Amino acid sequence: MSSIRINEEAGVRFLQFGAHWIQGAMRISRPWSLELEYTRDMMFPLLLRPDAAWPRSVLLIGLGAASLTKFVYRHVPGARLETVEIDPEVVMTAWQVFALPQESRRFRIEIGDGHEYVAKARKRYDLILVDGFDAKVRAGDLDSPAFYGNCRARLNPGGMMATNLISRRGRPAASIDRIRRAFDDRVLALPPIEANTIAIASVGSKIVVGKDELRDRARKLLARTGLNLLPTIARLDCDDLII
Repeated sequence: MSSIRINEEAGVRFLQFGAHWIQGAMRISRPWSLELEYTRDMMFPLLLRPDAAWPRSVLLIGLGAASLTKFVYRHVPGARLETVEIDPEVVMTAWQVFALPQESRRFRIEIGDGHEYVAKARKRYDLILVDGFDAKVRAGDLDSPAFYGNCRARLNPGGMMATNLISRRGRPAASIDRIRRAFDDRVLALPPIEANTIAIASVGSKIVVGKDELRDRARKLLARTGLNLLPTIARLDCDDLII
């Protein structure tokens, strides 16, 4: 389905579909770390639900270079993971060159369409991570009202969804608006990183947390996992975060 290219530069291995857009990256000396900045922002929900035992169940839509899957697998050992990837060649590449763990009792891969998967699924999850694009960097049905509504229906009470939105011209306002309608305005759009904007949506009790508390949580997360979200907090333009 895709024209996969693997490149290496300065100790980093890149996954590309075609010649231009990078679909994922892994620092060879740190295969479990999140190399690309936007993937670090995808884990911002860990600051909003700081219990080390959360999440217990995670659905990841889009595998890429397996960065998010590997991070959750390693640093949230109590979580059950399911990753849905439409392209079997991407899965084989992740096993061969991006250190993706083999399937196990707590981790499985589904080859299929993420939009169809959440429409038909009956399971519920604490966290849903969405990062799926084709070779032309189009999200297709993964950026639709029906998809976001189905994601909300698949979340446990207190659950969260984080999705990567790409726009070449500022914030992807139309995509964010679709998420707001699906989640009754319970959405936080992080400041963009180049073409990437991470939108986080929540269900359950409202979350209210100040920047000082966020920084304290980020330091604890850094000590536990090596993930540094302090730069993300510094980019926020509010004193109190409400979602």
